[in-house]
Amino acid sequence: MRATYRVIALLIAAGVVLQAAFIAVAWFTVLHDTDSGAVFDKNSANWGHIAHTVVGSGIIPLLAIVLLIVSFFARIPGGVKWAAITFGVVALQFGLAAGGYFAPVVGALHGINAFVLAGVASVAARKARLAETVAPVDAADRVTTA
Repeated sequence: MRATYRVIALLIAAGVVLQAAFIAVAWFTVLHDTDSGAVFDKNSANWGHIAHTVVGSGIIPLLAIVLLIVSFFARIPGGVKWAAITFGVVALQFGLAAGGYFAPVVGALHGINAFVLAGVASVAARKARLAETVAPVDAADRVTTA
């Protein structure tokens, strides 16, 4: 379970990197297309915007939920805490994305929070990696002193 926890946390962090790539492609495509005479309006979309939406509103939140569930079984010191923080940061991303439509400056916070998400997911993965290197203590291995 520790390896599963670690992989899911790393997938979340990697998803953030993909998100940055997708939104960059999306807006550079808009710039390229408008330079070529196309018009961009609320009905316009390109594959970068669609991929950003699919990964950001579907895959990453699903991974965050799975990470939180797995954290209860993985027996990683601090694992539940870091999975919960990761989940909370993902939830905050939704609020910041929605807020960005009403106040574009909030969109900047959405971008900054993405880096926070990558960071906390990486910390969760590191906690799992460290837990994998420590041998579990069995009840039979404990020395009791009276």
